[in-house]
Amino acid sequence: MKTQVEKVSQLKRKLSVEIPAEVVSSTFDRLFKKAQKEADIKGFRKGKAPLATIKTVYGQKIKYDAANELLQLGFSSGLKEHSLNPVDYPQFEFDEVQEDTGFSFSADFEVSPEVELKKYEGLQIFKEQYNFNESEVDNILNNIRKSRANQVPVLEQRPAQIDDVAVIDFEGFVDGKPLDGGTGKDFSLELGSKSFIEGFEEGVVGMTVGSQKTLNLKFPENYQATEIAGKAVEFKVTLTALKKKELPELTDEFVKSLGGISSLEDLKNNIRTDIQQSEKKRIESEFKDRVFKALVDANPVEVPASLLKQQKEGLIEDFKKRMQQQGMGDAEFAEYVQKWDKEFDQNAKEILQAAYITGEISKKHELFAKKEDIDKKITDYVATSGIEEKKVREHFLRPEYADRFIHSITEEKVFEFIVSKSVVTEVKKDQLPSKK
Repeated sequence: MKTQVEKVSQLKRKLSVEIPAEVVSSTFDRLFKKAQKEADIKGFRKGKAPLATIKTVYGQKIKYDAANELLQLGFSSGLKEHSLNPVDYPQFEFDEVQEDTGFSFSADFEVSPEVELKKYEGLQIFKEQYNFNESEVDNILNNIRKSRANQVPVLEQRPAQIDDVAVIDFEGFVDGKPLDGGTGKDFSLELGSKSFIEGFEEGVVGMTVGSQKTLNLKFPENYQATEIAGKAVEFKVTLTALKKKELPELTDEFVKSLGGISSLEDLKNNIRTDIQQSEKKRIESEFKDRVFKALVDANPVEVPASLLKQQKEGLIEDFKKRMQQQGMGDAEFAEYVQKWDKEFDQNAKEILQAAYITGEISKKHELFAKKEDIDKKITDYVATSGIEEKKVREHFLRPEYADRFIHSITEEKVFEFIVSKSVVTEVKKDQLPSKK
C-alpha cells in the first residue's frame, strides 16, 4: 500500500492512497463468501447458492461495502504512517472500485495546529479593583420601595412629570389611517419607563389633566412590526388623570412584610453581601477573560476552519436560548446575529485558540486534572449545592459531560499558573483598557 501526504495549507492535508489489486481482490472474495454463507435465495438452500448468483444478486452492495472497507483501511494506515490526527471528517475522492484492479483514493481533512508557546510568563494584565459603594444598597432599597408603592391621585394643579403615572386616551394614525392596535383608553403609563416608542412619554410630560396633544413621531427602523418600521406616526393623546407613586417608609415593619427578614439592618446586610458576591464574581470572570485574551494575543494560533464553524454555531445556539428566555423573537435574533457576525467569529476563534494554548501549557508543566483535583471539585460543589455526592459524581462523570468537566479543571489550573507568573495591576473600573 502506498500513501503520500500533501500540505495543501497550514492546517489542510491531502492524503493519497494506492491499494494494490491483490488486497482489493481478497476483500471482494471475503465479502462474497460471507454473503454466500448468509444468503437465503429462493431455489437454493441457505448458504448453498453459487458464487455467480451471489455476485448477480449482491454485486452492487458488495461493491459498496468493499469501497467502505478499503477507504477505512487505507485512511487508517495513511494516518498512522504519517502521524496525522484529523480534527474533522475527511472528504474522500475516488473512482468506482473494481474487483480485479487496484484502488486509489484521496482524502482531504484538517489537522490540529502546532502550538508554539512564545510568551506566557510576565504578561501585563489589568484587573478591576473592587470598591464597594453604599449608594448601591440605597438604590436597591429604593427599587424595593417602588415595587410596593401605591398610586395616589395628584391633587395639586401641575403638569405631568417623569415618574408620574399618566392616565391617557390615545389614537395612532399611519399614512392617515388608524394604526392597528394603536388605540387605548384609560391607559396607565408610567412616564420614564420607556414603554412606548421614543418621544411618546416625553411628549406627555408637561401636559395637564384634561388637555389634548398631537405627537408626530417615527417608529424605529428596527421596530418588531416590520410593516411600520421607520414610518411616521401621529398620536392624538388626551391626559384624563394624573397619579404619583407614594413610596412606603423604610421601617422594620415594612421589611417584615416582605417576608423572611425581621429588620431593616438585616435587609441591608443581606443586600451588601449579595452585591459583594455578585460584583466579585463578575470581576473574577472578566479578569479570567483578560488573562486568556492576553495569552492568545501573545501566542497566536491558527485554528481549523471546521472547528471554528462548529464553535461559532455552538455560541450562537447558546446565545439564542438565553435571548429566547428574555423574550427575543426569531426575526429579531436573526437580525442580531447578522449585525454581530464578526464578533461571534472572533469569540469562537479566541475560545479555540485559548483551548489549544491551555492544552500545550498543561502538557509542558503537567497541569492536567488529577484524581485529587476532580475529587476536590466535586466536594466543593456538594458543599455549595447541598446535593448528594453520589449524584454529583454520576452527573459530572457521565460520558457526555466528563471531557468538559475535566477540561474545566485543567483550564483553571493553567489560569492560576499564568496569573502566578504575570504582572497583575489592579485599577479602577474606568481605568481598565477598553475591550475591542
